[in-house]
Amino acid sequence: MSSRVLIIGIGDMARQIAHWLADSTLVGELILASRNVERGEALANLLSACHPCRVRFVELDGTVQSDVERLIEQVEPHLILQNATLIGPWELVERGDEKSKTLFSVGLGPQLPAQLPVVMAVMRAVRATGYDGPVANLSLPDITNPVLAKLGLAPTVGLGNAGMVQHKVRAALLAGNSEPLENLPVIRIVAHHSQTGISMSSRLPANPDERCRVYLGEEGTRADELAYSGPTIGRGITNNISTTASTVPVLFSLLPGGPSLRASMPGFDGLPGGYPLRIEQGQVSLDLPPDVALEDAISFNEKLARHDGIECIGDDGTVTFTSKVAEVMAQFDPVLAEPLHPDDIWPRFKRLCEVLEV
Repeated sequence: MSSRVLIIGIGDMARQIAHWLADSTLVGELILASRNVERGEALANLLSACHPCRVRFVELDGTVQSDVERLIEQVEPHLILQNATLIGPWELVERGDEKSKTLFSVGLGPQLPAQLPVVMAVMRAVRATGYDGPVANLSLPDITNPVLAKLGLAPTVGLGNAGMVQHKVRAALLAGNSEPLENLPVIRIVAHHSQTGISMSSRLPANPDERCRVYLGEEGTRADELAYSGPTIGRGITNNISTTASTVPVLFSLLPGGPSLRASMPGFDGLPGGYPLRIEQGQVSLDLPPDVALEDAISFNEKLARHDGIECIGDDGTVTFTSKVAEVMAQFDPVLAEPLHPDDIWPRFKRLCEVLEV
């Protein structure tokens, strides 16, 4: 069955993923939606010229719920990929000024006012239209999905992060190993976004409690050091290639007629951080190793979220930042250091833009 896939936001990640989707026999039509008309039309034209897939662009402000609702009703997608954010996660790195460096150094928590608006509008539109297909979220899912879950708006699953760690472990197992790929043991990861960059940089944390949890085989033998083995992949926007590699198989599995898959991904069912999952006939479920309690995995990821500046997420979705983040944010604007309620994301985003002068 050829499916319709709606991609909201056409940044670097979406452009990479779109090429994979447009080349798949599982996808009959790809709909790109963004405020950036020039970029969107150019990408649609390029994809149409490269792949045997219908591709079209639709102008959309993803922060306007009613517009997203209208598009979902018109398109009737089989899968929604939410990729849009108001400030890209790598933009602060690329800017290189002192304010950006300082904010990025304390994790991505301070960027929540830029990450939440679009995905929140999309999920409200999903609920309002009664759309019951899968929604995959690329916008900081280790944190945004748990916030949205408190509001009854959790996407189906997040993408990247724990999946990237899983692929790095696979590379470590394959290095110097003549065994065929299919003979490798099952790899299952419990990890938070805050650990991903350290894993990609091959820097083994001295504290074992702060290492990604790596489980091999059906029995789940621990091999955490494999997440830090092999050469460094580095950090920066080129790391999106690794994100794409771990994301595309998940998207294929979520489509009608897609293959079964065992993969580690973040934000499933609104959980904080990443967990091993099974996808069978488009249905996602947890795939924790034997003797690994979900409560323990959640507690682990909640502790690691502090490295992204998240102290806790309240029952109403209010995000309380760690004291370290609050101290840094207060230097720029005391209001940015206060707990963030979902209803306050727009005024907080405006203040963040004023601080960053964007």
